[in-house]
Amino acid sequence: MTKEEDFEKECEEKWEKKFEKKFENWGKCDKWQKHPGGFMGGGFYFLAFIGAAVYYIQQSTSFGMGILGLLQALVWPAMLIYKVFTLLKM
Repeated sequence: MTKEEDFEKECEEKWEKKFEKKFENWGKCDKWQKHPGGFMGGGFYFLAFIGAAVYYIQQSTSFGMGILGLLQALVWPAMLIYKVFTLLKM
């Protein structure tokens, strides 16, 4: 074996041990139990924000409208819920 192969093997073993340790404690942390569903909700909101920001910036015709598009991307979930509630007459 060459030095490069030894180095790669050593790094691979370290990563495997690190991942095994992380997955061993998966779901045992009090933080996850206190806030169920918070972890995935944040990831979904982030991806939705990126998608909305790209959409609104593509639709903008000036720099000011691009800034307004970023602000709209931050609050689009609130606008969506408002529209749903008005359609349901709640």
